[in-house]
Amino acid sequence: MADQNLDALTSSAYQQALEVIASVEPRIADATRQELIDQRGSLKLIASENYASPAVLLTMGTWFSDKYAEGTIGHRFYAGCQNVDTVESVAAEHARELFGAPYAYAQPHSGIDANLVAFWSILAHRVEGPWLEKYGAKNVNDLTEEDWEKLRHELGNQRLLGMSLDAGGHLTHGFRPNISGKMFHQQQYGTDPETQLLDYSQVAAKAREFKPLVIVAGYSAYPRRVNFATMREIADEVGATLMVDMAHFAGLVAGKVFTGDEDPVPHAHITTTTTHKSLRGPRGGLVLAQEEFAPSVDRGCPMVLGGPLSHMMAAKAVALAEARQESFRTYAHNIADNAKSLAEGFLTRGAKLVTGGTDNHIVLLDVSSFGLTGRQAESALLDAGVVTNRNSVPADPNGAWYTSGVRLGTPALTTRGFGHDEFDSVAELIVHVLQNTQPGTTKDGKPSKASYVLAEGVADKVKDASAEMLDKHPLYPGLNLS
Repeated sequence: MADQNLDALTSSAYQQALEVIASVEPRIADATRQELIDQRGSLKLIASENYASPAVLLTMGTWFSDKYAEGTIGHRFYAGCQNVDTVESVAAEHARELFGAPYAYAQPHSGIDANLVAFWSILAHRVEGPWLEKYGAKNVNDLTEEDWEKLRHELGNQRLLGMSLDAGGHLTHGFRPNISGKMFHQQQYGTDPETQLLDYSQVAAKAREFKPLVIVAGYSAYPRRVNFATMREIADEVGATLMVDMAHFAGLVAGKVFTGDEDPVPHAHITTTTTHKSLRGPRGGLVLAQEEFAPSVDRGCPMVLGGPLSHMMAAKAVALAEARQESFRTYAHNIADNAKSLAEGFLTRGAKLVTGGTDNHIVLLDVSSFGLTGRQAESALLDAGVVTNRNSVPADPNGAWYTSGVRLGTPALTTRGFGHDEFDSVAELIVHVLQNTQPGTTKDGKPSKASYVLAEGVADKVKDASAEMLDKHPLYPGLNLS
């Protein structure tokens, strides 16, 4: 009865909210309704997406959005922020307790923002602080213009070692077109050409030669676990700060799938994450840090962030509270188990996987064996109601735009209740689509990396088969917008 009452309250809340929105701009209300319909009717396998709870979603739409609150808890540059202090304190408390971190910062608006806070915090702690001490200055305002120019040169010429994009790293780990690749003198480490696995001896050798200030660990498309204790040993040997970006696998850390040497928080100086993806919260970021970096991280606003989004911090607090429940641990372990089921489903049907499998939440399918680019495969699958994203594979001959891979993740469908049998069926449907897709040609008859031809009837067949599974595991059951 309690669940039925909650479903009724949730439906009423969203129905009334959409009526209010429609009174101002009906197209937005219509698009919102349609988005729920689309998500309910598709197999969402994008590894960076999930479904937040109604409680999290409702928390985002409040008058906390109206507040300016630059500064930190108890030390704001605007009056009237006592309730924001409560919200941020609760979010930070849940983050510390959930991840076992000495310090947590809940203000970053996104994962990229969290990484920027981390980078500049490291620079402030490791470069700016010693520089100011050398000149007997309390802050940069005490420096002469000449000394300030020297400090700017120092800050902008530090070295960063991160995982290469095609090996599974993220664009914020030193990729040249990204700000991280422009802030730092950067080099990248990759994976073993044969196994496609991280080679820690190769990372160590590169670190000894390059001597970076920062080593970034973590990934966005590497389907294996990382030994963060070993990465910390490498960082300590060369005097580097170890930063871990766990945006993708934070839910597996929170749910105790990754423990010991595979849990980055005890080993990293600074750990960053998003709060969506496998953590199943609102879109936003977090920074976790050892105590020595806390004062620098606390300067995230105004160092690189604008005013904190108080309504989003409130939603983070709710999501982190959910992640501290025992049911979330079960969910996190199901994510990893389902990824193995998906990988096995592909392998038994002759598909090629990067690293030959998975032991996290990601399956990276090499579609070159089907004669397709990642872009062609992504588009054909979307036609059949399977939502994925193309992704580079190690030493990808098609580059980062067309790619040779498709990245798949299990968090979203696991939230819906999919298990081993369904993920095996999902693998079968994906293989069926790819086997029945042919590369297209350009206008002048040359082979195309983008266009494709999906055999007639395949999309409808896959959609029908998907609908049977999706109907058994409804999205937001009890939420009725009609």
